[in-house]
This record gives sequence, structure tokens and C-alpha cells, in this order.
Amino acid sequence: MTGLIELQDMEFYAYHGCFDAEKKVGGRFLVNLWLEYDIEKAAKSDNIKDALNYQVAYEIVEEQMKIKSSLLENVCQRILDALFAKFPELLTAQVDVSKMAPAIKGKMKAVTMTLRSEKEERFGIQDEEEAEKQDSGFHTSLFNIPSC
Repeated sequence: MTGLIELQDMEFYAYHGCFDAEKKVGGRFLVNLWLEYDIEKAAKSDNIKDALNYQVAYEIVEEQMKIKSSLLENVCQRILDALFAKFPELLTAQVDVSKMAPAIKGKMKAVTMTLRSEKEERFGIQDEEEAEKQDSGFHTSLFNIPSC
């Protein structure tokens, strides 16, 4: 049985952007996160130790937002990499990072990058040498809307 945890509208002040001013002055960012995992054990035990701890997930996002990046794509990828590294039970994760009032021509509320990763099952791997040639075990793709 799978469940979905949503962390909505996490707000951070960060220094992401291609322009020097963005890296020095910073700006406001909103982050949304969808985490799908096997909830069967947690649902039966009612014990936080059996659940995906969303406080820890928040702390991972917070730590990654502190690292300056030129591109939102890089921020999203680092968040997903850190989440999958911390939570082996994670099946699918999606992150939206929105730069509020971006420094571009025209009036705009935000620009958002959405990235989604799924843990892949490895089928048909014949030996260890072939396994080493495979990618990291995660598939990453872009989506326009949350689809977890």
C-alpha cells in the first residue's frame, strides 16, 4: 500500500539565480514536495519510526536551499538526490521550486521548475559487471503538474 505525503508552500529566502544581483541580494522561494512510499508498516504500527519522517524531509529541503545555484534545475535535482539518499523506502518524489517575482522583463508572480524522480526496479541484469554499467537506479523527468 502506498501513501503520499505533501509538504506545501515551504518558504525560503535563498540566493539562486544567474545574475550577480540574485546571488548577492537573494529572493523568496516556495517549495512543494510530494513523497510517495510504502506506508503499510506505518499504517499498522502507528509508530513514527515506521513512517517517512516529513520533518526530516523538510530539513533536507532547507539544507539544499541554502546552497547557491544558478539554475532551479540544479536545486531540484539536489533535493531529490538527497531525499532518495536518506529515505530508501521512497518510491517516487516530486519537487516544485518557485522563484517568486523573478528578475526578468515583465510582471510575473513566479517561475517554477518541477522535477520528478522514480526509484527504478532493475530487471534483466545478468551480472555485477552489467549492473555497474547501469545508471544510478533513478529515472528523472519533467512534468507540468503534480502527478504523484
